Amino acid sequence: QNNVFLQKVLANKVRPFLLRRTKELVASELPAKTIITKSIELDGRQRDLYETVRLAMYEKVKEAVAKKGLAKSQIIVLDALLKLRQVCCDPRLVSLASAKKVSQSAKLELLLDMIEELMDEGKSILLFSQFTSMLDLIMPELNKRAIEFVQIRGDTKDRRTPVESFQSGKVRLFLLSLKAGGTGLNLTAADTVIHYDPWWNPAVENQATDRAHRIGQKKAVFVFKLIASGTIEERMVELQERKKAI
Repeated sequence: QNNVFLQKVLANKVRPFLLRRTKELVASELPAKTIITKSIELDGRQRDLYETVRLAMYEKVKEAVAKKGLAKSQIIVLDALLKLRQVCCDPRLVSLASAKKVSQSAKLELLLDMIEELMDEGKSILLFSQFTSMLDLIMPELNKRAIEFVQIRGDTKDRRTPVESFQSGKVRLFLLSLKAGGTGLNLTAADTVIHYDPWWNPAVENQATDRAHRIGQKKAVFVFKLIASGTIEERMVELQERKKAI
Protein backbone atom coordinates (compact mmCIF):
# COMPACT_ATOMS: atom_id res chain seq x y z
CA GLN A 1 0.00 0.00 0.00
CA ASN A 2 2.84 2.38 0.80
CA ASN A 3 4.40 1.72 -2.63
CA VAL A 4 1.09 2.46 -4.35
CA PHE A 5 0.78 5.74 -2.41
CA LEU A 6 4.33 6.79 -3.36
CA GLN A 7 3.65 5.96 -7.03
CA LYS A 8 0.57 8.20 -6.99
CA VAL A 9 2.51 11.04 -5.35
CA LEU A 10 5.29 10.76 -7.95
CA ALA A 11 2.78 10.61 -10.82
CA ASN A 12 1.00 13.74 -9.58
CA LYS A 13 4.27 15.66 -9.32
CA VAL A 14 5.52 14.85 -12.83
CA ARG A 15 2.18 14.97 -14.66
CA PRO A 16 2.31 18.74 -15.39
CA PHE A 17 5.68 18.30 -17.12
CA LEU A 18 5.03 15.17 -19.18
CA LEU A 19 2.79 14.38 -22.12
CA ARG A 20 2.56 10.63 -22.44
CA ARG A 21 1.04 9.26 -25.61
CA THR A 22 0.98 5.49 -25.70
CA LYS A 23 1.18 3.45 -28.87
CA GLU A 24 -2.46 2.47 -28.40
CA LEU A 25 -3.46 6.14 -28.72
CA VAL A 26 -1.16 6.97 -31.62
CA ALA A 27 -1.73 3.78 -33.63
CA SER A 28 -5.23 2.73 -32.62
CA GLU A 29 -5.67 0.75 -35.84
CA LEU A 30 -3.05 -1.83 -34.83
CA PRO A 31 -4.36 -5.41 -34.53
CA ALA A 32 -4.46 -7.14 -31.18
CA LYS A 33 -1.34 -8.22 -29.28
CA THR A 34 -1.71 -11.23 -26.98
CA ILE A 35 0.98 -11.98 -24.40
CA ILE A 36 1.25 -15.56 -23.17
CA THR A 37 3.60 -16.67 -20.40
CA LYS A 38 4.60 -20.31 -20.70
CA SER A 39 5.94 -21.79 -17.48
CA ILE A 40 8.55 -24.53 -17.76
CA GLU A 41 9.33 -26.94 -14.96
CA LEU A 42 13.01 -27.74 -14.58
CA ASP A 43 13.37 -31.38 -13.66
CA GLY A 44 15.95 -34.08 -13.19
CA ARG A 45 19.59 -33.11 -13.37
CA GLN A 46 18.82 -29.57 -14.54
CA ARG A 47 16.73 -28.87 -11.43
CA ASP A 48 19.45 -30.43 -9.24
CA LEU A 49 22.05 -28.23 -10.90
CA TYR A 50 19.93 -25.12 -10.35
CA GLU A 51 19.60 -25.86 -6.63
CA THR A 52 23.32 -26.62 -6.33
CA VAL A 53 24.27 -23.35 -8.00
CA ARG A 54 21.68 -21.41 -6.01
CA LEU A 55 22.93 -22.67 -2.66
CA ALA A 56 26.61 -22.24 -3.57
CA MET A 57 26.13 -18.70 -4.89
CA TYR A 58 24.00 -17.77 -1.87
CA GLU A 59 26.85 -18.68 0.46
CA LYS A 60 29.34 -16.85 -1.75
CA VAL A 61 27.24 -13.68 -1.86
CA LYS A 62 26.52 -13.79 1.88
CA GLU A 63 30.23 -14.10 2.66
CA ALA A 64 31.16 -11.25 0.31
CA VAL A 65 28.50 -8.91 1.71
CA ALA A 66 29.58 -9.70 5.27
CA LYS A 67 33.22 -8.89 4.45
CA LYS A 68 32.91 -5.96 2.02
CA GLY A 69 29.33 -4.72 2.22
CA LEU A 70 26.68 -4.80 -0.49
CA ALA A 71 28.04 -1.86 -2.51
CA LYS A 72 31.41 -3.57 -3.00
CA SER A 73 29.91 -6.98 -3.70
CA GLN A 74 27.95 -6.08 -6.81
CA ILE A 75 30.14 -8.06 -9.21
CA ILE A 76 29.67 -11.23 -7.16
CA VAL A 77 25.91 -10.64 -6.91
CA LEU A 78 25.64 -10.09 -10.68
CA ASP A 79 27.70 -13.22 -11.36
CA ALA A 80 25.37 -15.24 -9.12
CA LEU A 81 22.30 -13.94 -10.94
CA LEU A 82 23.92 -14.62 -14.32
CA LYS A 83 24.71 -18.23 -13.49
CA LEU A 84 21.17 -18.89 -12.25
CA ARG A 85 19.70 -17.37 -15.44
CA GLN A 86 22.05 -19.48 -17.56
CA VAL A 87 21.03 -22.72 -15.84
CA CYS A 88 17.39 -21.87 -16.65
CA CYS A 89 18.24 -21.39 -20.33
CA ASP A 90 20.62 -24.30 -20.84
CA PRO A 91 23.22 -25.77 -18.44
CA ARG A 92 25.82 -25.71 -21.23
CA LEU A 93 25.99 -21.93 -20.85
CA VAL A 94 27.33 -22.18 -17.30
CA SER A 95 31.09 -22.08 -16.81
CA LEU A 96 31.14 -24.59 -13.95
CA ALA A 97 32.48 -28.13 -13.93
CA SER A 98 29.23 -29.48 -12.46
CA ALA A 99 27.24 -27.97 -15.35
CA LYS A 100 29.27 -29.81 -17.98
CA LYS A 101 27.71 -33.08 -16.85
CA VAL A 102 24.16 -31.85 -17.60
CA SER A 103 22.93 -31.77 -21.19
CA GLN A 104 19.21 -31.58 -20.45
CA SER A 105 17.38 -28.28 -21.12
CA ALA A 106 13.63 -28.30 -20.54
CA LYS A 107 13.27 -24.85 -22.06
CA LEU A 108 15.15 -25.70 -25.24
CA GLU A 109 13.06 -28.85 -25.70
CA LEU A 110 9.86 -26.82 -25.32
CA LEU A 111 11.11 -24.14 -27.71
CA LEU A 112 11.90 -26.61 -30.48
CA ASP A 113 8.50 -28.25 -30.15
CA MET A 114 6.85 -24.81 -30.25
CA ILE A 115 8.75 -23.71 -33.34
CA GLU A 116 7.87 -26.86 -35.27
CA GLU A 117 4.20 -26.57 -34.31
CA LEU A 118 3.97 -22.83 -35.05
CA MET A 119 5.70 -23.17 -38.41
CA ASP A 120 3.38 -26.03 -39.36
CA GLU A 121 0.56 -23.54 -38.72
CA GLY A 122 2.17 -21.09 -41.13
CA LYS A 123 3.44 -18.64 -38.50
CA SER A 124 6.37 -16.27 -38.98
CA ILE A 125 8.46 -16.04 -35.82
CA LEU A 126 10.87 -13.65 -34.14
CA LEU A 127 12.96 -15.42 -31.49
CA PHE A 128 14.82 -13.19 -29.01
CA SER A 129 17.46 -14.14 -26.44
CA GLN A 130 19.67 -12.02 -24.25
CA PHE A 131 22.45 -14.58 -24.74
CA THR A 132 24.07 -14.90 -28.17
CA SER A 133 25.64 -18.08 -26.80
CA MET A 134 22.12 -19.46 -26.40
CA LEU A 135 21.41 -18.70 -30.05
CA ASP A 136 24.57 -20.69 -30.84
CA LEU A 137 23.01 -23.70 -29.09
CA ILE A 138 19.64 -23.28 -30.77
CA MET A 139 20.98 -23.06 -34.33
CA PRO A 140 22.39 -26.62 -34.59
CA GLU A 141 19.07 -27.99 -33.34
CA LEU A 142 17.23 -26.06 -36.05
CA ASN A 143 19.67 -27.39 -38.65
CA LYS A 144 18.99 -30.96 -37.49
CA ARG A 145 15.30 -30.36 -38.13
CA ALA A 146 15.94 -28.66 -41.49
CA ILE A 147 14.30 -25.45 -40.26
CA GLU A 148 15.55 -22.44 -42.20
CA PHE A 149 16.32 -19.24 -40.29
CA VAL A 150 18.08 -15.90 -40.52
CA GLN A 151 19.70 -14.01 -37.68
CA ILE A 152 20.95 -10.66 -36.44
CA ARG A 153 23.33 -10.22 -33.53
CA GLY A 154 25.85 -7.62 -32.43
CA ASP A 155 28.53 -8.57 -34.98
CA THR A 156 26.13 -8.76 -37.95
CA LYS A 157 27.39 -6.39 -40.67
CA ASP A 158 24.73 -6.97 -43.32
CA ARG A 159 21.36 -6.46 -41.62
CA ARG A 160 19.43 -5.75 -44.82
CA THR A 161 19.71 -9.23 -46.36
CA PRO A 162 18.21 -11.21 -43.43
CA VAL A 163 15.47 -8.59 -43.00
CA GLU A 164 14.52 -8.77 -46.69
CA SER A 165 14.53 -12.60 -46.61
CA PHE A 166 12.17 -12.58 -43.64
CA GLN A 167 9.90 -9.77 -44.83
CA SER A 168 9.49 -11.40 -48.24
CA GLY A 169 8.42 -14.70 -46.63
CA LYS A 170 11.40 -16.62 -47.99
CA VAL A 171 12.40 -17.49 -44.40
CA ARG A 172 9.90 -17.60 -41.53
CA LEU A 173 12.16 -17.76 -38.49
CA PHE A 174 14.33 -14.86 -37.35
CA LEU A 175 16.83 -15.28 -34.49
CA LEU A 176 17.82 -12.02 -32.80
CA SER A 177 19.92 -11.06 -29.84
CA LEU A 178 17.87 -8.74 -27.62
CA LYS A 179 20.50 -6.01 -27.68
CA ALA A 180 21.17 -6.00 -31.44
CA GLY A 181 17.67 -6.76 -32.69
CA GLY A 182 15.54 -4.95 -30.14
CA THR A 183 15.43 -1.59 -31.94
CA GLY A 184 15.60 -0.11 -35.43
CA LEU A 185 14.01 -2.98 -37.34
CA ASN A 186 10.68 -3.21 -39.13
CA LEU A 187 9.64 -6.88 -39.13
CA THR A 188 5.91 -6.74 -39.70
CA ALA A 189 5.95 -10.07 -41.54
CA ALA A 190 6.11 -11.66 -38.09
CA ASP A 191 2.92 -12.65 -36.31
CA THR A 192 4.65 -14.46 -33.45
CA VAL A 193 7.33 -13.28 -31.01
CA ILE A 194 9.13 -15.59 -28.58
CA HIS A 195 11.25 -14.27 -25.72
CA TYR A 196 13.43 -17.21 -24.75
CA ASP A 197 14.63 -15.55 -21.53
CA PRO A 198 13.43 -12.49 -19.59
CA TRP A 199 15.33 -9.25 -19.13
CA TRP A 200 15.24 -6.94 -16.09
CA ASN A 201 13.80 -3.95 -17.93
CA PRO A 202 10.31 -4.56 -19.40
CA ALA A 203 10.74 -1.60 -21.79
CA VAL A 204 13.59 -3.44 -23.55
CA GLU A 205 11.40 -6.51 -24.12
CA ASN A 206 8.53 -4.30 -25.31
CA GLN A 207 10.80 -2.58 -27.81
CA ALA A 208 11.84 -5.98 -29.15
CA THR A 209 8.22 -7.10 -29.45
CA ASP A 210 7.44 -3.88 -31.30
CA ARG A 211 9.66 -4.97 -34.18
CA ALA A 212 6.52 -6.92 -35.17
CA HIS A 213 3.68 -5.05 -33.45
CA ARG A 214 4.04 -1.68 -35.16
CA ILE A 215 2.47 0.45 -37.89
CA GLY A 216 2.16 -1.70 -41.00
CA GLN A 217 1.22 -4.86 -39.09
CA LYS A 218 -2.02 -6.37 -40.44
CA LYS A 219 -2.20 -9.55 -38.38
CA ALA A 220 -2.76 -10.25 -34.69
CA VAL A 221 0.53 -10.78 -32.89
CA PHE A 222 1.11 -13.46 -30.26
CA VAL A 223 3.97 -12.95 -27.80
CA PHE A 224 5.29 -15.95 -25.85
CA LYS A 225 7.50 -15.52 -22.79
CA LEU A 226 9.28 -18.69 -21.67
CA ILE A 227 9.78 -18.66 -17.90
CA ALA A 228 11.32 -21.39 -15.77
CA SER A 229 8.97 -21.75 -12.80
CA GLY A 230 10.29 -21.54 -9.25
CA THR A 231 13.50 -19.80 -10.38
CA ILE A 232 15.16 -16.41 -10.69
CA GLU A 233 13.21 -15.92 -13.92
CA GLU A 234 9.94 -15.71 -11.98
CA ARG A 235 11.50 -13.08 -9.71
CA MET A 236 12.56 -11.13 -12.80
CA VAL A 237 8.98 -11.14 -14.09
CA GLU A 238 7.78 -9.84 -10.71
CA LEU A 239 10.34 -7.04 -10.90
CA GLN A 240 9.15 -6.20 -14.43
CA GLU A 241 5.58 -5.85 -13.13
CA ARG A 242 6.70 -3.49 -10.36
CA LYS A 243 8.60 -1.35 -12.87
CA LYS A 244 5.56 -1.23 -15.15
CA ALA A 245 3.43 0.00 -12.23
CA ILE A 246 5.85 2.87 -11.65
